[in-house]
Amino acid sequence: EVQLVESGGDLVQAGGSLRLSCAASGFAFDDYAIGWFRQAPGKEREGVSSISPSDGSRFYADSVKGRFTISSDNTRNTVYLQMNSLKPEDTAVYYCAADGSGWLNLDWDEYDYWGQGTQVTVSS
Repeated sequence: EVQLVESGGDLVQAGGSLRLSCAASGFAFDDYAIGWFRQAPGKEREGVSSISPSDGSRFYADSVKGRFTISSDNTRNTVYLQMNSLKPEDTAVYYCAADGSGWLNLDWDEYDYWGQGTQVTVSS
């Protein structure tokens, strides 16, 4: 059974940091691209970052570049999203997802498997 389980969401003040985790199981982790997406109330789902665990290549949305860092621990089949200098506009439910093509992208409809999400709230 494929599972993606996010954790680490919390309430934090603007300027603070959080680290989200995405624990994956049930599929060939190294063959997939793993992405982080977010969705705020009343807004469309937005791609945040993507990583290819096989070679470590990464991609970021302009809105988070320089503030967020994606990484993977292939021994634990886990992807992390380190979020620094958080802003109120980063408030959203954050989801991780897996794309079987293995290509880095932030096109949410290309992703095959999704987690349940974790809430990140940034207060001003």
